[in-house]
Amino acid sequence: MATVSPETADQVMIQVRNLKVERGGRTILVVPELSLRRGEVLGLVGANGAGKSTLVRTLALLEPPTAGEVLFAGEPITPKTDLLRLRRRVAVVFQDPLLLDMSVFDNVALGLRLRGMRGPAVRRRVEEWLGRLGIAHLARQHARTLSGGEAQRVSLARALVLEPEVLFLDEPTANLDLLSRTSLLDLLSRLLREEGITAVLVSHDFREVLHLADRVAVLESGRLVAVAPAREIAAHPPTPLVQALVAAALGEPHPRA
Repeated sequence: MATVSPETADQVMIQVRNLKVERGGRTILVVPELSLRRGEVLGLVGANGAGKSTLVRTLALLEPPTAGEVLFAGEPITPKTDLLRLRRRVAVVFQDPLLLDMSVFDNVALGLRLRGMRGPAVRRRVEEWLGRLGIAHLARQHARTLSGGEAQRVSLARALVLEPEVLFLDEPTANLDLLSRTSLLDLLSRLLREEGITAVLVSHDFREVLHLADRVAVLESGRLVAVAPAREIAAHPPTPLVQALVAAALGEPHPRA
């Protein structure tokens, strides 16, 4: 059984070793080792099909790997692990907000109610996060009437109201206009630091990665090819794709292939 030292367990939120995911007899993800440190934001970049979503699902304990070890807060994940108990410590915000056909308040409150919370405690928690995300005035509005930026803030409130230790952000600004995107990124940056939440950000926009991430993990064709501080990745892009992403983010021309 995998073990980690007390010091490592205290510093690392999620760790994978010799991770492999196969589908239909084909290997789609290989990660020799990756650690997500407590309180850090890890950017995850790569081309479409590079394995980003698969890695997110594995780290979020939503999909078991074919082989390898996954440790959550130092606890090895085994067939006997109570996954629901650990999944309650994480939350995921997707590119599509996926709001239900109900009011903003009820969308945000749903997760709390499913976990058994009732009465004034639900109202207090929901109102707090609607306020912190600047959407308290939308509480009674129906979800289908929201703009893209408003809907994504509701999606974020729905995740944060659960007070997760780890937050996975899968292209959270992809469908937003520039103003909404910038506003949401600034808000995310502040909230993540204030709450000390460990986070994984998947993005095709390296400006977002530089804005939020402490370190960056680069996937290419299902392989983890680099992990380094965000500024180091920007200064020395490890792949042509990352070089192009950095050039686009910094407004610089990049070499033709």
